[in-house]
Parts: sequence; structure tokens; C-alpha cells
Amino acid sequence: MTAFLVLLLAYTISQFDRGFLAMVAPDLGPDLGLAPSDLALLSAGWFLAFAVGQVPTGLLLDRIGPRRTVAGFLMLAALGAGLLGLAQGFAGAACAMALIGLGCAPALMGGLYLFGRSYPPERFAMLSSLMIGLGTSGDLLGSTPLALASHAFGWRTILFGLALVTLAAAGLILWLIEDPPRLADPAQGSGKGSDRTSVWRGFADVARMRALWPVFPVVFVSYAVVIATRSLWVGSYLGAVHGLDAFQRGNGTLAMSAAMAAGAIGYGPLERLVRDPKRTAFAGCLVTGLALSGLGVFGSGSTALAVALLALTGAAGLSYGILMAHARRFFPAHLLGRGVAFMNIVFMGGAAAIQGLSALFVLETGGLGPDALYGRLFLAYGLALLAATAVYAAAPREPAFGSRAPR
Repeated sequence: MTAFLVLLLAYTISQFDRGFLAMVAPDLGPDLGLAPSDLALLSAGWFLAFAVGQVPTGLLLDRIGPRRTVAGFLMLAALGAGLLGLAQGFAGAACAMALIGLGCAPALMGGLYLFGRSYPPERFAMLSSLMIGLGTSGDLLGSTPLALASHAFGWRTILFGLALVTLAAAGLILWLIEDPPRLADPAQGSGKGSDRTSVWRGFADVARMRALWPVFPVVFVSYAVVIATRSLWVGSYLGAVHGLDAFQRGNGTLAMSAAMAAGAIGYGPLERLVRDPKRTAFAGCLVTGLALSGLGVFGSGSTALAVALLALTGAAGLSYGILMAHARRFFPAHLLGRGVAFMNIVFMGGAAAIQGLSALFVLETGGLGPDALYGRLFLAYGLALLAATAVYAAAPREPAFGSRAPR
């Protein structure tokens, strides 16, 4: 229980870090002389660094365990938060955001690694959904509370406080977490190649798993479109299209964040009821794609409808844990760290790519008004997710012959 709570704190900080930009952007942007497209690139840089960080995360989890891995990376996140608080322009802010993203890379993976090592596969979906759902409270803190705090203290003060909290979390992890025993890699024990080669071969082994190929597209898109909406566009959308002030935008963002937390927690019991992570994730992705498409087509006509569709997107959209549970069925124990890290590379690589591409929608407006501009953006998100979900329908439910990956 102690390990769960401490790693939950780390993941909550990571969730706050990936979403705070949407709330401080109205102040941070003018202070640093940044355009909306610059803010999109800052957010994309966070996710790109996060995705790149999954490579050392997977290697280190399998090699030294979560204790030193998560704590060491969190120290980098704390440094990045302090540097962002000192930033004076785009270059400094971009470096700081990338450092924060890199530092958050193992925040969730450390918990998933412990769950995979300590519990059978059928418990993995419940535990991961609980971790993700409770950790999404970081999104709640990054909505109305952050808007109020930023107004009262300034965004730079918020970043300095975030650096101190992140350092404290790293210290708690070093103090309270115990690593599970290290497992030997069969490639090393059988004398196949060098130690370094066998480590990297693990990532290649995951990439070659044909059963996962139909899963990769929905993993690439599903989380990306939801987190792009929440962390980058929701505040500006509610302001530009529906004319909401800062406090009202915070409340709209809070509604989406609360729905994300409730939905992520609810996915665990739902999967236990359905007894099939694939069908559970498929249904969630289908609803999310339809909600985003509806937001793109109908959202500008009614503020209440727009907030409802944003909340539905949040509630159904965090299928991350269930998709990870589905993929986890195919990973042998010695590849667990690299397996979940590889999937997270796809998740976060998608988030970085889609947020970067989102900047094109802002730059190439073609004379469109805000309602049409955001409408085409959200419709594109919805259609992309529906297409990826159609591919996911072909994925196998579990390894061939009903066998499961050994613990």
C-alpha cells in the first residue's frame, strides 16, 4: 500500500505537468511573447521528451527496478520546472518543458512494473485503472485550482512550488520503495550475444510481436487526441468559441478532468465485468471517437453541449490502462519493463505527433473563425480515432492457444 501511494504521488505530479500549460498559457504566453502555435510546440516537446524517455525507463526498470529509476528522473522534472519558472523566451521554455517531460517518463511505468511483477495479469487492469484514475487528480488540480492560484501568485511562483514538490516526491520514493528481485534475461543466460545487445533486443522483440500490430494504431491515437484536447485546447476553445472567462474556462476544464478521473477508475470494474480488456477498450475508443466528432460538428452551437461532449470524451477517453492491460497479456516476465515502456513510447509518441500537427491547424487558419477552426480540429481527432479503432477490431484478445504471458 505504501508503494502504491508513493508512486501514485509521482504519477499525480506527472499528470499535473502534462496539463498545466492549458491553464497558465493566457499569462505565460504574453509574458514570454509566445503565439498559440508556440504553445502547441511547447506541449508537443513535453510529450516527445516523455516518449524518448521511455527507452531508458524500460531498460532501467528491468535492470535496477523502479526505486532509483523513478526518483532519478523526477529530479530532472524538478530541475525543468525550476528552469521554466526562470524562462524568458521560447528557447528556454522549450528546453524546460522537454526536461519536465523526460523527468516524468517513468512516473506511471514504475507502478505498472510493480503491478506486473507482483500480481497476476487479470489483476493488472484493475490496479492500473485505479492508479490512472486516482492520478488524474493532477488534472483536477491543473484546472480551476490552478487558474485561481496562477491569478493569485503568478505562473512563475507556481512552477517554483512544483519543483519543490517534485523533489520531495523523489525523496519519498528513495526512502519508501523496495525493488522486486531482478529477473534474468533468457538471452543472457543462454549466452546469446552481449549484455548490451540482449537489453536492446528486448525492445525489438516487443516490436516484432505481430499480435500487437493492430493494437499500435489505436494506442498511437487514443490517448493523444484526449490529452491534446485537455492539455492544450480546452481552455482556448471555451474562451474563443464560447466566450467564457478564466474562471468559467477553469470550471469547464474541471468538468472534463473530473470525468477523466471517474472514467479511468471506472474502466477497472467495467473490465472485470466484461472479462475482456479488448472489448472494453474497443467500446471506450468508439465512444470517444464519436464524442470528438460530435464536438467538432455540433459543439459550437451550445456551451452546455460542448462541455457535455468534452466530459464524455474525458470519461470514455482514458482507455490507456485497459489498452496497456490488453498488451500486457503478450509480454513475458523478463520483458515486462521494456514491454510497458515500448507501449508508452507509442502512446506518448502519438501525443507528441498529434500536438505538433495541431499547431498546423492554428497556423493555417485559411481565414476561418474560431468555431470553424476548432470544429475541424476536433472532427479530425474523432475521425482519426474511429479509423484506428476499426484497425484495433482485428487484434487478438490474448496470445495464441489461450496461453498467457508468464509472471
